[in-house]
Amino acid sequence: MTRSPFESQYFADLRAVITARLEQSVAEIDGCPEALREAMRYSLLAGGKRLRPIFSLIACETCGGERDDALPVACAVEMIHTYSLIHDDLPAMDDDDLRRGRPTNHKVFGEAMAILAGDALLTLAFETIAAGLPADVAASCVLDLAVAAGRTGMVGGQTVDIRAESRAAADGEFSLSQLEGIHKRKTGKLLRSALTMGARVAKADKKQLAALESYGERVGLAFQITDDLLDIRGDAQKIGKRVGKDSGAGKLTYPGLLGSEASQARAEQLIREACEVLEVFDNAEHLQQLAQFVLRREQ
Repeated sequence: MTRSPFESQYFADLRAVITARLEQSVAEIDGCPEALREAMRYSLLAGGKRLRPIFSLIACETCGGERDDALPVACAVEMIHTYSLIHDDLPAMDDDDLRRGRPTNHKVFGEAMAILAGDALLTLAFETIAAGLPADVAASCVLDLAVAAGRTGMVGGQTVDIRAESRAAADGEFSLSQLEGIHKRKTGKLLRSALTMGARVAKADKKQLAALESYGERVGLAFQITDDLLDIRGDAQKIGKRVGKDSGAGKLTYPGLLGSEASQARAEQLIREACEVLEVFDNAEHLQQLAQFVLRREQ
């Protein structure tokens, strides 16, 4: 079995640095109600691989920058990701009661506080970038992240996904291009933004940015495919959430459309293509390792 990169000291150190900065970001701050702060901390510091912020730090390093300089964007993308999970778990959305092996935010703090905690993390993400980077870099990163997270990115993708479920249930027809269009927005754009923001901090050139955009889009789609596969064959104890939820609810997924074997083959193809575009970099070993991890992950 291929060894996970997260077993190495290098990746353990990255996670520790990111977690420490996230803890600092939600430390006691004058004016923030304690109940809100606790709800924010509960989900933001719940653990996980910190995959998206690690992408930011490694992209910065790969483009010749100092990875710690990218900590503001790394934390910002994790805040956006966490806010989206809090809101996705709500009864009006996916109605989940378990996340990362423990009760979801709304199960602990109530639905109203969960919504507010998500809102606060969303806005804190942009505050973190604006306060932590030079003005010109901050402006480009704020635009990058807003587009990735908003109406044409993650939120737009979630909207189309919800509508697609009702259409699929009604007529049973949906194409691969439509499904991938959803997940390029819902999953891929935020992951791609994690990479490009890290690259912007390093003052990457257009060729480097284009390569990371292409890499991120492919890795993002592969991530969603493996997520769908884990829903039907994963271990709930390892994943930290219910399995069989999407397939049981008749949700539109890659295995449901293509079958498991074809879905796995599609993910493998995407990861091969992602690694090929990294040839523009002198040292992209860590990005290659992360791509392989996305393909082989078990949680």
